[in-house]
Amino acid sequence: MPSHAAPDAPPLLTPSQFRAATAAVMMTILLSALDQTIVSVAVPTIARQLGNFEWMAWVISGYLIASTAVTPLYGKFSDLYGRQRVMSLAIVAFMLTSAACALAQSLPLLVLARVLQGAAGGGLIALAQSVIADVVPLRDRGRYQGYVSIVWAVASMAGPVVGGVLTEYLSWPWIFWINLPVGLLALVLVRQSLGALPQRGSAQKVDVNPKIDANPKIDAIGAVLLLAGVSALLIPITRVGQGAAWVEPVNLGSAAAALMLLMAFIAQEQRHPDAIVPMHLFGNPVIVASCGVLFICFFNFIALSVLVPLRLQITAGFSPGNSCLHLLPMTLAVPAAAFFSGRWLSRTGRVLPMQRAGVLLVPLALFGLGFAPASGGLAGALLIAVGFGMGLQMPSTLITVQQSVARHLIGTVTSFTVFFRLLGGAIGIAVLSSVLLALLRTHLPGELPGDLHGAAAQGMEALLDAAHGPHPLSSSADAAFRHVLWIAAAVSLLSWWLVRRLPDLQLHEAAGRAAQASAAAEI
Repeated sequence: MPSHAAPDAPPLLTPSQFRAATAAVMMTILLSALDQTIVSVAVPTIARQLGNFEWMAWVISGYLIASTAVTPLYGKFSDLYGRQRVMSLAIVAFMLTSAACALAQSLPLLVLARVLQGAAGGGLIALAQSVIADVVPLRDRGRYQGYVSIVWAVASMAGPVVGGVLTEYLSWPWIFWINLPVGLLALVLVRQSLGALPQRGSAQKVDVNPKIDANPKIDAIGAVLLLAGVSALLIPITRVGQGAAWVEPVNLGSAAAALMLLMAFIAQEQRHPDAIVPMHLFGNPVIVASCGVLFICFFNFIALSVLVPLRLQITAGFSPGNSCLHLLPMTLAVPAAAFFSGRWLSRTGRVLPMQRAGVLLVPLALFGLGFAPASGGLAGALLIAVGFGMGLQMPSTLITVQQSVARHLIGTVTSFTVFFRLLGGAIGIAVLSSVLLALLRTHLPGELPGDLHGAAAQGMEALLDAAHGPHPLSSSADAAFRHVLWIAAAVSLLSWWLVRRLPDLQLHEAAGRAAQASAAAEI
């Protein structure tokens, strides 16, 4: 920690306050990441015990839709009312909704509780990353974002194991009860450590721009339009990822409703004096390009997390557990690269070289994966390269966004990055899964089960049944996966074009200049 504060530097904390704030951030990240991975392994058991198998996929999807939709709201509210207050409320709500999930007596009730849990927990990641921006000097943030990536990776790997143990040796409600002690610890750390931060962002806002109202009114209409519009957009995307056809009436109707609601939201934000999503931020090319980079990064990351194990199961005969183990090279490479990138940023203060290296490495590795066998040393090395390239992009791009605005907008723009990450993952798995099914129909016209030939394909479950059935699919199915990987590589090339629009700024001097420029633009 430095001994003096720059004009737009974080508030100075004592060493004990800083350690406590860091612990609060890491515990909040752990709480959010663990919940997103611990549930997946227990869903089949839950469905068998509660019935209503048609609701099974929505135990996961309901949470993701709700958490994505509310993320921009958390960022704005934390800028207005302070991180400690908003994060505390989110953790308490997350604990209460976790208890509701554990007590659910039917699958529809569990889905409803999961939606509420997603609405409570959707902002935890964005809030935690905003706290890092509050307490860590700009040049050191990359290092701490690397620590966040390590916590996330550990939780992602431990979650399925913990979920399986709890479900097998206790009962499935314990995957939700475990959130209570973890959440309580996170709440105590937040309450104890973040009190030194400003509790009302509007006070800072007046200092930066006196033309903004010191007592802003919450844009309730904008909040409702945003939640409804994003939810309406994500529902058809999620259904397509589950195997539904793009042209189903439900999907088309929901997409049309999303378009109208989001257009109404934009109009509302343009006229509201204290908008939830300030439209002028999208006139900042740095923010637009950075959010685009993160969107593409997670478009491929989430899709590969599904498609790589699927390829191994279908073309190489791997079991589900074995195929997931082959994802470890990519999963571990992401936090390793984020940590390396953060240390490099702290030493040099330069962001752009890491971004350029990351966006160049990913398409090359994906292109190589399209030529490599599904398993083996070459595939593992290329997956490491993909994960390393993505890890180089994540902390550097987040820091680029944060240094491009004044301090009173840190929470808002940080929530943008999380929102576009989640949106990219949802769209990526939907688009690439649909493309894969279409290619399989082309490459294997006589070998697919009948329900994969119609418009209402039932998705990957029918494909796996065919692969492990008495007449497994031929090895020519791998050609479809190769083409999907090349498509993913082509999509990732867009990141190179976006990164070329970013300035090459030194972190130790960028924050003050960006803050002044942003404040001047708002006056």
